[in-house]
Amino acid sequence: MADYQTLIVETAPDGAAGVVLIRLNRPEALNALNAALLGELAQALGQAQADDGVGCIVLTGSAKAFAAGADIKEMSDKTYAEMFKADFFTAGARAIEQCRKPIIAAVSGYALGGGPTCCWPRCWPWRPRSPASRPWPWP
Repeated sequence: MADYQTLIVETAPDGAAGVVLIRLNRPEALNALNAALLGELAQALGQAQADDGVGCIVLTGSAKAFAAGADIKEMSDKTYAEMFKADFFTAGARAIEQCRKPIIAAVSGYALGGGPTCCWPRCWPWRPRSPASRPWPWP
């Protein structure tokens, strides 16, 4: 696997052959989704998809936050038209949608805005597995 700035990609420990763990790694921003993270996520998923030794992908964040949604700081100086033209979320979302291998979202902590949304297409049904998980208010 390649070196990433916003992800930690590793194979699962002994006993879990064929599992790749992709961890969102922007702790200073509660794993907010920015262009770099989404691009790297698309690349990591593409590599896992192409590897015949990978049977399953686990996508996770940190104990404090799975993902805090879109990185508003990155978007704050852009107009709506600029964001629309840049197609900001498409690469990461399409990579998740088009991945043919099972993706498990291991969610702990905050999962806000685009954070859980990036998992819906392939990680359904989504259920919080930690008392610290805080999706928006659902029954």
